Amino acid sequence: MAKTTTSDRIKDLILSDGLRPGDLLPTEGELCERLGVSRSNVREAIRKLSTLDIVDVRHGHGTYVGEMSLDALVEALVFRGVLSPGDDLRALRDVVEVRQALDFGMSKAIVKSLQGTTNPELSALVDDMVAMAKEGRSFPQQDRAFHTGLLSALDNSLVGQLVAAFWDVHTAVLPRLNVAVAADLEQTAKAHGEMLEAAQAGDVKAFHAAITVHYDPIARALDRDVD
Repeated sequence: MAKTTTSDRIKDLILSDGLRPGDLLPTEGELCERLGVSRSNVREAIRKLSTLDIVDVRHGHGTYVGEMSLDALVEALVFRGVLSPGDDLRALRDVVEVRQALDFGMSKAIVKSLQGTTNPELSALVDDMVAMAKEGRSFPQQDRAFHTGLLSALDNSLVGQLVAAFWDVHTAVLPRLNVAVAADLEQTAKAHGEMLEAAQAGDVKAFHAAITVHYDPIARALDRDVD
């Protein structure tokens, strides 16, 4: 059986005390007393938990329960994607496939949540993307906002964080690998509109088709670079 570490015990303490993100943890001295460990052990554990965003150290104010973001995952995956020159395109393919899997996997829930609704904010994002594509400009901020916006009505905050995290990895890794950007930005932009229209119409099949069209440009770009 694996040995329970001080960081594990601090996580257990957060749970047992019913602490939530933003709540103040006991002081270093109180943690030492409650856990029966030295200050150096507590400090090392806090440093470890801080890198994982489980705790937030605010110097001069104390240590708080972190927001539990996926920033550490994003950083690790970005580094993985550019670490091995001979395997970098494979890493990007993996990220794209995960993004597709998340979109397809949540498609029924998205369509169900948006069926029969109107979504002016998402429509405005689509209009912005189409306009920018016609000018030959990329639209990363609008793209991210659209994908997270599709999921905002769902009672599942984790999947929204995952979609955002893998989108961030994708956009961070892509320019570092010098993958040729597909010329058909307009196809990608319009595919977002097709996804929204299909979801609002309650058409899962059309939503799936739009997802496929959405990812075609990056798939073709990767194929060209491999060849």
